[in-house]
Amino acid sequence: MELPQDILMSIFSTLEVLDLIRAGSVCNSWRSAYTSICSLGHCKPQQTPCLLYTFESDGTKATGLYSLAEKKAYTLTLLDPALPSRFIIGSSYGWIITADERSELHLVNPITGKQIALPPVTTIEQVKPIFDDSGAVHKYKYSWYTGQMTVSDSPSILAPDELRNFLFNKAIVSSDPSGGNFIVVLIHNPHLQLSIARSGDDKWTWLPPHKDYEDCIFRDGLLYALTSEGEIHEYDLSGPAITRKIVLNKVKGFTCENMYIVRAPFGDLLQVWRSYDPLDDEDEDASDDLEADHDDESYVWNTTMIKVHKVDLVARMLVEACDLGENVLILGHNQSLCLRAEEYPLLKANHVYFSDDRELYIKGCKNGCRDIGVFNLENNCAEEIVSPQLWSNWPPPVWMTPNARKISLETHSS
Repeated sequence: MELPQDILMSIFSTLEVLDLIRAGSVCNSWRSAYTSICSLGHCKPQQTPCLLYTFESDGTKATGLYSLAEKKAYTLTLLDPALPSRFIIGSSYGWIITADERSELHLVNPITGKQIALPPVTTIEQVKPIFDDSGAVHKYKYSWYTGQMTVSDSPSILAPDELRNFLFNKAIVSSDPSGGNFIVVLIHNPHLQLSIARSGDDKWTWLPPHKDYEDCIFRDGLLYALTSEGEIHEYDLSGPAITRKIVLNKVKGFTCENMYIVRAPFGDLLQVWRSYDPLDDEDEDASDDLEADHDDESYVWNTTMIKVHKVDLVARMLVEACDLGENVLILGHNQSLCLRAEEYPLLKANHVYFSDDRELYIKGCKNGCRDIGVFNLENNCAEEIVSPQLWSNWPPPVWMTPNARKISLETHSS
């Protein structure tokens, strides 16, 4: 006897996305319930993050998804061959932000295969098109200025596939793009500036003259942007004129650590510092060379320390936290996440799940080992997630939260 659709949907709404997809393939009745759940956006809200990666299969690259919940790897077919040919510059709400071979940006949902084209790269302030005789864009002029300073008076002339090596650093999204109303924040060069694009925009809006941003997060409708010196800027993007104020002053000098700003489940903001094994001079010189294709497997930087601080916006200071308590951090080239372990019982409380996000790892070292693992904040030790590692090295693996929600009809998709 078939279960009524309302009961099926009630059961399906409690499943992890990968289980939901499998359930939807059982029979027509279950498929109908699966489709309704996805269309209505009634999927289980606490989806366990997965690691999206590529791997070799029959001589070609395929796309894989490693489930932390099941400790199991899956093969995705919807994206191939697009993903292995693209740069991944961010992940938010189950969507990844990618740069294609012409350095154009797209939001991609690896579960549904849906894509949303973002405004043309030539609408970013520092990028201008160069046309060939037929009127097609065949190169870009990339200017090296920030609003505060000009790095070079001479712009660089770059081929379409070269621009993404220089321009893009990281991107996050304000809300689930499936709903059709969102903002993309792009951290880009020169010197890590901010540009934004709202859903439906045909161009990027530059937020000069500030620079050296490491990470961003949205909280209560406001954008909080963290600089490499620990300073936090609050942007109000809601009005006709974008406003900015400093809510936390610089807390440290120049550092080679990666830094993150995270919204905690209890509402506070966290500032997280991540340190690595020291490099020798030769490695430091190599990290500045974005044009080189570093294939030397000796470039191995392991995470050695992660420190968590609570941001006290009233006292305008940081308070170091001894641990995360019953919470979990997900750090990497993704939207920084802090989750309640009780809602994700297969994740370890007071641990940090991390992946590569140093610039040399993101844009080079395509054959090197990956710094991906789980860091225990109690004993300051890290371990691998799976051994041997499943993933090929390009593009670098990135954390994402599976999202099977169907895209809104109001959202522009391709």
